[in-house]
Amino acid sequence: MAGIRLSFGGRLGSGQDDNAGAETRARAGRHSMRQKKSGAEKGVTLIAANTEVSGNLHFVNQLYINGHVKGNITADADSDATVIVSEEGSVTGEIRVPNVVVNGSVEGNVYATSRMELARNAEVKGNVYYKLIEMQLGAMVDGQLVHDETLGAEQPNVHPFPENAEAASSGD
Repeated sequence: MAGIRLSFGGRLGSGQDDNAGAETRARAGRHSMRQKKSGAEKGVTLIAANTEVSGNLHFVNQLYINGHVKGNITADADSDATVIVSEEGSVTGEIRVPNVVVNGSVEGNVYATSRMELARNAEVKGNVYYKLIEMQLGAMVDGQLVHDETLGAEQPNVHPFPENAEAASSGD
């Protein structure tokens, strides 16, 4: 059986291209808004084996990757979203999700704003930025492991300019 290839050029369901680039919004939990606030049931989005998704993904709740994603994966930093890359799964692109579990391969930087788990078959080619990490024997990272407690918090892009440049350069 031949694999399925999906390519998205805009937001899923919008019918419009996004000027910022191809972006797919996999809103797995859209139906959960109708549920009680307890959050007992959560939506799970599955990218099955033999499936390739080309384009950026933004999701809520859970994303389980058994197939291949070529693009960036994001979720709101203040959510409890989780992406799981299974042993058969792979991602080529950046991941910015609060909870990340990798047991397959990722080629790109990973930003886990809450928790990062590298299972024994994980292969990451890129830097891993995390608040809390669990790494099992056998997991491989070809890059840096960077602990950052401020990950996910809004930070200004620019350092403040010293009011008195001469005082700053003279060390006063």
